[in-house]
Amino acid sequence: MKAIIDCNSFYCSCERLFRPELDNKPVVVLSNNDGCIVSRTDEAKLLGIVMAGPYFMAKPIIEKYGVTTFSSNYNLYGDLSWRVMEALRIMLGKKNVEVYSVDEAFLELKEIDNKSFFDTALHIRQVVELWTGIKVSIGVAPTKVLCKVANHLAKKHKIATQCVVVLDTVEKINKALQATPVNEVWGVGRQYAEKLKEMNAVYTAYDLSKKSEVWAQKNLGGVVGVRLIKELNSQPVIEMAKKQLTEKKMIACTRMFGKNVHTIEDIKQAVATYTSRAAEKLRRQNSAATTISVFVLTKEPSNNGHFRHGNSISHCIVLPIATCASNELIKVALTIVDKIFTKGKLYKKAGVILSGLVPDKTIQGNIFVAEKNNNKRMLMNTIDNINFAMRNDIVKFASSGTNRNWKMRTEMRSPRYSTRWDEMYEVS
Repeated sequence: MKAIIDCNSFYCSCERLFRPELDNKPVVVLSNNDGCIVSRTDEAKLLGIVMAGPYFMAKPIIEKYGVTTFSSNYNLYGDLSWRVMEALRIMLGKKNVEVYSVDEAFLELKEIDNKSFFDTALHIRQVVELWTGIKVSIGVAPTKVLCKVANHLAKKHKIATQCVVVLDTVEKINKALQATPVNEVWGVGRQYAEKLKEMNAVYTAYDLSKKSEVWAQKNLGGVVGVRLIKELNSQPVIEMAKKQLTEKKMIACTRMFGKNVHTIEDIKQAVATYTSRAAEKLRRQNSAATTISVFVLTKEPSNNGHFRHGNSISHCIVLPIATCASNELIKVALTIVDKIFTKGKLYKKAGVILSGLVPDKTIQGNIFVAEKNNNKRMLMNTIDNINFAMRNDIVKFASSGTNRNWKMRTEMRSPRYSTRWDEMYEVS
């Protein structure tokens, strides 16, 4: 048997942890640049606030009912996510925990007695909430897909289920599948679900589970669809990851601007800043990049005078020698900006992508250059250490600018209670 543990309204739960007066009150958290709603409590859902909906559209409801609103605080969320996952690793062992996302993890329960699945899951839930303060829901079932179905029901009926649902019999599985709309099945999605309803009269997870593997091969994405059908029928084919992914094959840093920009100077400052951050992540995993890509997203006027999203304009350059040095990557990135920038246009987003990653130890050095200057690793490590200790990019390259008027809006961000000494929670 397997299980999935999912933090309830995770971003909102993180905010409530340090604001207990917000318990049982509507709370929402906004996306980058305070654009859309990315997390909402059950109380906010009851008010009709839509997930992923634009903030400006929900603002009348938010103001009418006094909904507490936060900008995203990723430093806080990342730290609390680590605490939740570490609690699971302590209880079950590292090999039995697969971190799936910032607020979800699959658990292996092979060593648990069949009669105690509910009690075990309930104990895990209580310990995580006691140790971290984050409320969670748990779904237990023979396969990962059925775990997601169980978890969906646990979150939907929190009081009746105590946030724990176990599907350990055929009767329970069939009942759960019949109560689950097909668009809620892991791997289906809303748009594909509409096609299944129109073309094949598939409305629930149970309807989908009764389809043959041959049908799935033809209508459900080939091998992926066959796996889904098997998992719905209690045949585990999506195994637990034996090794956690620690090294990325591609590193990106992209951000929306706080306001639309139109000058090449602002674009270059933003791209230089994003390149520095991507390079820092690159060095953290001891890698170097062979290719760098830069893109910008324009905002263009339509015929009736209203603005609409423009196309993404990008260009990439293959580096002559792989590197992780920020200054070398910034130099190339700024030449790309010169190629893709068009005067007179408004820009709302930019991003940098580093790819073709290789271990930096495999890069051949220059025999005529001192070892400390090869790939400038000593200099880069010094900069990284200072910035990590002092925070807020205290040491940065001049090309990143000083004013940074283009930075994202985070007007309602809460303090970074657990990662900044000067923002720690105060108890009076």
